[in-house]
This record gives sequence, structure tokens and C-alpha cells, in this order.
Amino acid sequence: MWRHSAAAAIVSLAWLLGGCATIVKGTTQSVAINTPGVTGAQCTLKSAAIGSKVVSTPATIVLDKSHESIAVVCKKECYQDGTGIISSNTETMAAGNLIAGGIIGLGVDAASGALNKYNAENQFALVPIQGCKPRTA
Repeated sequence: MWRHSAAAAIVSLAWLLGGCATIVKGTTQSVAINTPGVTGAQCTLKSAAIGSKVVSTPATIVLDKSHESIAVVCKKECYQDGTGIISSNTETMAAGNLIAGGIIGLGVDAASGALNKYNAENQFALVPIQGCKPRTA
């Protein structure tokens, strides 16, 4: 009898709380974009989940979490373009769903994007073009 009551309580709690990562980590994340040694580069971030966003380095942007990785291209006059990917990884907090939230919590986290996270700090190298003289306004 006690086992059934405890199991019912856990299922009820999981249903009320939803996804563990959704509650603890949220569905958005702050992500830093840097071009070491070069300020003012224009970086374009693109993915199906976020669309296209442009920031000027150094920058911090709040992004909706997604399972989609983000392609990045950084440009500045007299530098070769810096390119890279901001990878989407599984949030370790989501493992708590296996214990506390079960399949319902895992589903909530997957649907909300909280099951994923991006690298918080991202650096993209821009290499100077030899002999290039920046235009003056």
C-alpha cells in the first residue's frame, strides 16, 4: 500500500513540476561571442531555430535553447572571415527527469528546448590580411 502511495506522489509531483531542466535552467541562455584581439567585428548567427541575428563583438546575446547548432560568420575589414559553429549539447540537468520527472518531464524539456544548451563562451578567430589598409570615412 505504501509503495503505491509513494509512486502516486512521485508521478503527481513530476506532473506538477513538468521538466526538471525547464524549471531549473530555463528555455533561454546567455551566449558570449568574441573575436580575440579584434573588436567591432560583425558576427551573423544563423540556425532554423533562431533565424538570423547580427551582433558586434564583443557581444552577449540571449538565445532560445534548441537542438539546432548555430552557424557563425564574423567579418571585419582587413581580416579574413572567422567562421564556426556554436554546438547544441544535451543539458545534464535533463538526466534528473529519469529520476524525478520521468517521461513527462523529459517531454516538457524536449518541447521547450531546455533539454539543450549552447557553449556559454564562443571565440572566432579573425586573421589580418597582410598589407590591407582600412578605409577611412
